[in-house]
Amino acid sequence: APVFSAEEVQEVLAALMENTKIARASHNILAFRLTTPSGNLLSDCDDDGESAAGGRLLHLLNIVGAANVCVVVSRWYGGIHLGPDRFKHINSVARQLLAPQGYI
Repeated sequence: APVFSAEEVQEVLAALMENTKIARASHNILAFRLTTPSGNLLSDCDDDGESAAGGRLLHLLNIVGAANVCVVVSRWYGGIHLGPDRFKHINSVARQLLAPQGYI
């Protein structure tokens, strides 16, 4: 979602959590990167218990130069441990969302 402040990031997350399916996900991995009105870069991430996933998602936003965007990838545990492949899947989904919106 396009965002221009940390407050908007929280609004986006709150709106997503209104969807019960998303709210019940095992992990809602979040990363955002935005430019403040003063020109400073503000970025952060949240793993939501999926160790290192938020940082990897934020790294993707950094390397593609995406700005003024918040990405949330929801993941449901299905009983199979994906190991490191989970990062590939999380980043792939994020790229699929960012590209058509012109962030990549």
